[in-house]
Amino acid sequence: MAEVLVYVDHVDGAVRKPTLELLALARRIGEPVAVFLGSGVDTAAPMLAEYGATRVLAADVPEFGAYLVAPKVDALQAAYATVSPAAVLVPSSVEGKEIAARLAVRTRSGLITDAIDLEAGEEGPVATQSVFAAAFTTKSRVSKGTPVITVKPNSAAPEVSPAAGAVEQLAVTVADLSKGTEVVSRTPRESTGRPELTEAAIVVSGGRGVNGQENFHIIESLADSVGAAVGASRAAVDAGWYPHANQVGQTGKSVSPQLYVAVGISGAIQHRAGMQTSKTIVAVNKDAEAPIFDLVDYGVVGDLFQVVPQLTEEISARKG
Repeated sequence: MAEVLVYVDHVDGAVRKPTLELLALARRIGEPVAVFLGSGVDTAAPMLAEYGATRVLAADVPEFGAYLVAPKVDALQAAYATVSPAAVLVPSSVEGKEIAARLAVRTRSGLITDAIDLEAGEEGPVATQSVFAAAFTTKSRVSKGTPVITVKPNSAAPEVSPAAGAVEQLAVTVADLSKGTEVVSRTPRESTGRPELTEAAIVVSGGRGVNGQENFHIIESLADSVGAAVGASRAAVDAGWYPHANQVGQTGKSVSPQLYVAVGISGAIQHRAGMQTSKTIVAVNKDAEAPIFDLVDYGVVGDLFQVVPQLTEEISARKG
């Protein structure tokens, strides 16, 4: 069976959930070979093997941290040359999509971004995408070269499928052209203790209806009661009520959680484009004619300042 490269997203060896999802998708079309770049492979390898990686190609060179993206593309290209894969799967993060695009250019291959499903086809892997602000669902395949596909988080369930997962060192030569953008300083992001927005199974987002930064604690309290990430509409972000890193929408982050709760969000197409593929959508809005109600599974017409605290209290009571 053909091998499929899976780019591993991790933090010092702690493998992130989207990678485990990619391993499950990779098994549909071949044998997953994980590509692990950076430190911590000894920590990551057992988990990668548990979820189906037949091999783990590992490399750790100083250039991965010293420069932006390009050295990692050099490494992924080296893995590509070593394996001659049937496809290359990469998480649809900001960095992941840039790495995938650069690899596709270098290998003269077709690129599919933000896939939400993947299946085997007679002429190669077939990817399902949600396109045009999630107004249409399409099925696509690459017609030239080796398919390079980025997949949205929460598109598949991780599946335990023990495999050998033997670690092999990957020889990497970083080209001079890959050293054009140097990292001169780093500032650790302050942890909120909540899940990463794009990876969270539940997202609670607030919009213009929250009516001020001082009221976002209502959104945060509901999110914390169900272990959710906190999102915000562009209107809320532009008003300075919440950080841009939490913006959900066409010009923000795309999310596809199991449950999305939109609070005080009208549902403009810009916002819908970033969350419409959520499995279950709940909205709270005092305007019964708000566009958000056109796509929800459950809608509550009411004052969020009354509805949301009651909901949070009820959830906390049932948990207790």
